[in-house]
Amino acid sequence: MAYFDNAKVGDKVYGFVFGKGKIIDIFPDSFYSLMVEFKNGYEVPYNADGIPGWGNFKKQTLFYKDDIDLKSKDFSPITDVLTFEKIIKLRENGDLEVRVPSGIWKSIKKVDNDYVEEMLEKENLHLFREKKRKPKKSKNQKKKKDKVKVSQEKKKKKKSKKEK
Repeated sequence: MAYFDNAKVGDKVYGFVFGKGKIIDIFPDSFYSLMVEFKNGYEVPYNADGIPGWGNFKKQTLFYKDDIDLKSKDFSPITDVLTFEKIIKLRENGDLEVRVPSGIWKSIKKVDNDYVEEMLEKENLHLFREKKRKPKKSKNQKKKKDKVKVSQEKKKKKKSKKEK
């Protein structure tokens, strides 16, 4: 059973790309069975699993408004505005993120290319940033983790000797 099997016209939804919206039409015999109109005026077709009919999305991006928890999404403000040259370089390396209309930062690989081009043409450089990297663990953290593993292995050996 798909997520939107029981959807009705007028249901309030939230999309990771465009934000708040509502279901305006249902097409039961079509692959893209939902048409959603968002607050900013965009109309986007979705299948019954909440995957949009545009972009490179392979996972659900549309949810019922009451079901969504946005705590894990990145809405952080931009710190530095990138230059065109820096944006081009990051884009070539796959290290560029764009802020979609919902306010969430997404990799440009997952966003429709037309949207990215439109933002660049309008010189909305504040909507681009370098992809955030997960902080690497320091050598001290790795050593502590290794010591814990060694001490756990010693305890297991002692227990097995006592049981014999």
